[in-house]
Amino acid sequence: MREARRFLEEGDGVQASEKAWGAATQVLKAVAAREGKELRSHALLWSFVSELREKRGDEEMAVWWHMANSLHTNFYEGWMLLGEVKLALQGVEKFVGKLRSWIQGE
Repeated sequence: MREARRFLEEGDGVQASEKAWGAATQVLKAVAAREGKELRSHALLWSFVSELREKRGDEEMAVWWHMANSLHTNFYEGWMLLGEVKLALQGVEKFVGKLRSWIQGE
């Protein structure tokens, strides 16, 4: 997330987008690994987020995950305005923070 914020400060929304996506997927994979699961596709990432959302009763997770995915798309298409990238980054920071707290608390 540090790199994502740095790229955002430099005005590079495309690179900020991909760094935030990478942070979201890596922490998600870490949570999955603690449960003995390996997430090796986009479909498995989406499935695991749905599973966590249902298991933990946390609807915000889905919203933040959608933000991460919009950033991933932006890396390839570059259509998001910098202000929108900043908003999505904030959601991804919450997603990453929540998952990290689960790892540390379990």
